Amino acid sequence: MTGTPTAPGRRFEIRPARTTDPAEVDHLYEVCLRTGADGEDASALVDDPRLLGELYLGAYLALEPDLAFVLDDSTGAVGYVVGTSDTAAFDDLLDARWWPALRARYPLSVLDALDPDSMDARLVRLVHTPGRTEPHVVEQFPAHLHVDVLPVGQGGGNGRRLLDRLFDALRERDVPGVHLGVSPENRRAIGFYEHLGFQRIPGAEGVILGLTL
Repeated sequence: MTGTPTAPGRRFEIRPARTTDPAEVDHLYEVCLRTGADGEDASALVDDPRLLGELYLGAYLALEPDLAFVLDDSTGAVGYVVGTSDTAAFDDLLDARWWPALRARYPLSVLDALDPDSMDARLVRLVHTPGRTEPHVVEQFPAHLHVDVLPVGQGGGNGRRLLDRLFDALRERDVPGVHLGVSPENRRAIGFYEHLGFQRIPGAEGVILGLTL
């Protein structure tokens, strides 16, 4: 997320995502794309505009619909938060129900036609080698989340309200903690999460922040 203020006069509500509505799902994929470059628009960086969403959004809408919430300005979603209460179990679910279809749609052979340094190539490689969250992270912070908000919805506390809605849902499930990954270059986002009480998890690969609920 960037620091662009919320447009004056707009009214925002937070509501459950309409995960069975193809139009809303497509719109949320667009939000994912338009915030996919460390909070900035990634549209010019990819050839396949759905690939980012397939990796970082779609599985949550399909497999954890009760933990998907959107920020709506009455014209539609301008942001969302998605997550899972049990990262280890979710990884197993991805292996069984999400990655096989994506790997069939994006076989490794497509890499032959891609610039190996492109975002598309990196994302296709991740489809085939997604990795798993380190055990010491999920032991203390078993839930994880992704949150993205378009510039029009930023400021005014909307990001925090979205996260609080998810945190309340996780607490109802007696989840003790939640984590998320952040690009090291996205200093603004790191500062935002640290302001909310997230702390860097020692020994984690990359920048992984955890919050006790």
